[in-house]
Amino acid sequence: MFPTLGDLLGVPLPVDTHGTFVALGVAVAVGVFVVEARRRGHTDDRLLVVVTGALVGGALLMRLGTWLQHADLRDNATLVEQWLRGNRSVLGGLVGAWLGVHVAKRLVGYRLRTGDLFAPAVALGMAVGRVGCLLTEPRPGGGTNWSFVPEIGFHVASFAVVWWWLRHRSLPPGELFVWWVAAYGIFRFVIELSRGNEVVWAGLTRPQLFLAVTVPLVLLRIALRWRSGAYRGPTGTTTEELVAR
Repeated sequence: MFPTLGDLLGVPLPVDTHGTFVALGVAVAVGVFVVEARRRGHTDDRLLVVVTGALVGGALLMRLGTWLQHADLRDNATLVEQWLRGNRSVLGGLVGAWLGVHVAKRLVGYRLRTGDLFAPAVALGMAVGRVGCLLTEPRPGGGTNWSFVPEIGFHVASFAVVWWWLRHRSLPPGELFVWWVAAYGIFRFVIELSRGNEVVWAGLTRPQLFLAVTVPLVLLRIALRWRSGAYRGPTGTTTEELVAR
């Protein structure tokens, strides 16, 4: 494991490895978001508030999302202790970012869907951030937690699919992010089998219990949209052609 960049590079550099890669992931995600926003003609300054909402909400729930782990509240850490020393939760961060976006939109009155901008940004940003997890998080019993390797591969592959194919299809506004969430939820449920996290009920870990509730809801939403004809765009029509019309 390489807790600091000095350990990774073999030099006296006491900089946290995980934090560095998380910061790089955020920077990459913001960069991809800006590029895609400009490509789609989204130039409203209120998008800065929307992105800020995503970052703040994601940061808060990434750290605090694992606070409530015991039914007896006295057995849980205080919120201050959780913030300072608690585990980070990627799923909590995603939920926090989603909530942050919606709160920010309400505050500034921004009504356009932004899921198509966030989908490629989040996918590539998480690929970079998960490298930090690979380098710093131990596998139960010792050694490096190589279960992060397929997750990094998933994020890179999902970014490629979104960036070079799906974002040019005639999907309803905002649906790219919904599809990505569904795909990642299914993948994460399966990969949990090799993560070694604590099993808490019915043979499932806490992330699996969360996903067992939320993923079917996302899939149901997609199915209902499909049934309503929302995905029946003109064959071969690209996003740019639809915008031009």
